[in-house]
Amino acid sequence: MKRFKKIFFGVSIFACLAVTIGPFLIPVPQLDGLFDESEFADSDSKFVEINDVTIHYEEKGEGDKIFILLHGFGGSTFSWREVIDDFAQYGKVIAYDRPAFGLTERPMPENWVENPYGMKANIELLRELMDEMGIEKAILVGNSAGGGVSVAFALEYPERVESLILVDPGVGGGRSPQLPAWALPIMWTPQVRHIGPLLMRDYRNYPENLPKTIEREWFDQTKLTNEIKQEYLNVLKIKNWDRAFYELTYSPAYPELRPLVQNLTVPVFIVAGQEDRLIRSWYFETIAQEIPGAQIALLPACGHVPQEECPDQFMEEVLNYLELK
Repeated sequence: MKRFKKIFFGVSIFACLAVTIGPFLIPVPQLDGLFDESEFADSDSKFVEINDVTIHYEEKGEGDKIFILLHGFGGSTFSWREVIDDFAQYGKVIAYDRPAFGLTERPMPENWVENPYGMKANIELLRELMDEMGIEKAILVGNSAGGGVSVAFALEYPERVESLILVDPGVGGGRSPQLPAWALPIMWTPQVRHIGPLLMRDYRNYPENLPKTIEREWFDQTKLTNEIKQEYLNVLKIKNWDRAFYELTYSPAYPELRPLVQNLTVPVFIVAGQEDRLIRSWYFETIAQEIPGAQIALLPACGHVPQEECPDQFMEEVLNYLELK
């Protein structure tokens, strides 16, 4: 019995050491051939510092009506290229890159006080961006995860929102598999965070990788050119993209939005692709019933990014809703 206890004790000690120290022994080398965000800037690029983070944005048009465009996961200001000029005919338009995406700075953990990638940080970033630009109230146009940020912002600062235009929005409560709540604290441990970039690098190779996700966003694959694909894949060429993706994916928890949408007090219009393969159309119809007074339009033969795939149909529905036609 004593021998068994000694063996058990020894195995337990070894296991504890392996778990607590082992991950730190795994090398996490920097990826080669990556560039600073500024390398991809063009003539429309502008930058502003908000909460110690350099935010990339584009600004067009002028007038009292303000549109703020929020892209989805993996997107950027590029996501709005087909419609930003159309919006600019009716007022000022601002499209910006949320942290972890586009040409916005990717702060590293050692340089921040609070995680800048989480939902709460995104809400406050939008508020301070509006303050910086002297914008009291705006129409928020949010695609996919950008729709989630728009909803969260409208719940916390309804007085700053004229209207929500949710484009194939993701506000939770669907059937997609999610990391169980008990696993999140594990992902926040120093050991797992150390190897976090390695976990994200596999995102390039898994069956459900970024190139595959981009393809699933489009219903008509003939409209998804190699040039468009490459523009989206540029996110994997920017320094620290892997660490930023990890910190975003496992950022501090925020209340589930789906049960809260019934508390929205601003006008809401949902415009979505009927053939969305990432979030099914029945989800948008259900969400529209849960949001007080929400209106909805489903675009036929269109996928998850109608502002890109079906820009004419998209703008027609939006302008009709806003009574700008």
